Amino acid sequence: MLMLCGSFSFTIMAVLVHDVVQVSRTCDWQTTALFRAGLVAVFAVLLARAAGVRLVWTPWRLWVRSGAGSCSMVCTFYAFGKLPTADVITLTNTFPLWVALLSWPLYGQRPSRAILMAIVAGIVGVALVEQPHFAERNWGVVAALAAALFTAVAMLGLHALKGIDPTAVVVHFSTVATGVCFVVFLFTPQEHSLNRLGEGFAWIKLLGMGLAALVGQIFLTLAFVGGAPAAVSVVGLTQIVFALAFDVWLFGHRVNVLTLLGMVLVIAPTAWLLARPMRLHSASPPSEVAASSPPPREAHSTAAITAPAMALEQSRAEK
Repeated sequence: MLMLCGSFSFTIMAVLVHDVVQVSRTCDWQTTALFRAGLVAVFAVLLARAAGVRLVWTPWRLWVRSGAGSCSMVCTFYAFGKLPTADVITLTNTFPLWVALLSWPLYGQRPSRAILMAIVAGIVGVALVEQPHFAERNWGVVAALAAALFTAVAMLGLHALKGIDPTAVVVHFSTVATGVCFVVFLFTPQEHSLNRLGEGFAWIKLLGMGLAALVGQIFLTLAFVGGAPAAVSVVGLTQIVFALAFDVWLFGHRVNVLTLLGMVLVIAPTAWLLARPMRLHSASPPSEVAASSPPPREAHSTAAITAPAMALEQSRAEK
């Protein structure tokens, strides 16, 4: 139930982003990304100070993790400006497929036949979900898939950060993400003036976006603390269902049978990969060997950073 509430909150955040960027068109995706990253940075620093956590800026793998997470955030918000909410969430949740693929060159863990079949099913699912957009040459599709790839890189990088306090990782990521989003905000073309933020309750929607994200993070943390990480991660995929319902109800987006089939082909192998234990063994020296833990446990260790997901976003993997 806690993860369902978290998924619903994250969906509200995504819906509000879609509304201000594509529907009311009162601000650009760069503005929403900067606002989101800055809010997390402030929250993370306050949390670290209250807990007396020692902040760190090394090792270099910490920068790789934060850099990958920041790129994932930028790609995700760009995709929000080009695609329906459900499509973005579906594509960015393919990160377990990327983890399975990257584990081969990085950790020497060759994908089994079952994993290869899951990856192929996911690829077919992506093609079916995005078949209306391929003809339009919509770069949002590429951005969302790139966000999933960057999320996978960030999650794999967490193995080398086992000895660092998760809150310190959060602060580092959120600070880097804010800087990256600010640079993107300054040097990429935008359609709307900041003066338009006063129109159509844009400020209220942005604040609602931030509040929904924070509430979602709280539910996410409580869910991982009180439940089995694998099961919680799989339940988190309900965000795709919530987003699809909002797309149809609020924005009148049409969904055909092929799109629904594609979503199933993405969700099913992703859920399977999240639920199965996967241990990564590095060929590096013992000091660099990756900790043996399933991806959902990694999601818990980054629960304070915003997937992106961000978890990644993130993924919902980031609190």
